[in-house]
Amino acid sequence: MSINIIVADYTNADQGKDLVELLNNYALDPMGGGEALTPQVKNSLVAELAKLSHAFSVLAYVDGKPAGLINGFFGFSTFACKPLVNIHDVVVDGQFRGLGLSQKMLDKVEQHAKAKGCCKLTLEVLQGNDVAKGSYQKFGFAGYELDPEMGKAMFWQKKI
Repeated sequence: MSINIIVADYTNADQGKDLVELLNNYALDPMGGGEALTPQVKNSLVAELAKLSHAFSVLAYVDGKPAGLINGFFGFSTFACKPLVNIHDVVVDGQFRGLGLSQKMLDKVEQHAKAKGCCKLTLEVLQGNDVAKGSYQKFGFAGYELDPEMGKAMFWQKKI
């Protein structure tokens, strides 16, 4: 079995197709919301990502088949005065789970972030997604707090 982990080229049509397919499969999963991507998202996602200088994607292939995806976005830590990477999506296709792909993809993300001078990686995870939490903890992620009396940081959203 061969495993290949790459930073995606948004101008490569095959990689773009693989990215959308993997993300759509994730969207269909309960951990991804349980709904397919809209046709507009499927048709425009890769082109829109390509417009963003702060976006990148990591793809995993097993024996040439698309098996995993991470979408990442560069941000900035004002406290460290350095860039950071927020990991937005982590996807491992069901038939390829158990091969350590998430760890290999996270390692590629970390290498990419270090090459850009980043100070940290961030991500969000659902409280009930124990498999993902275990994977992230294995890689070294942990919840954070600035002051124990104030508790751990929370991720909130407001759709507009």
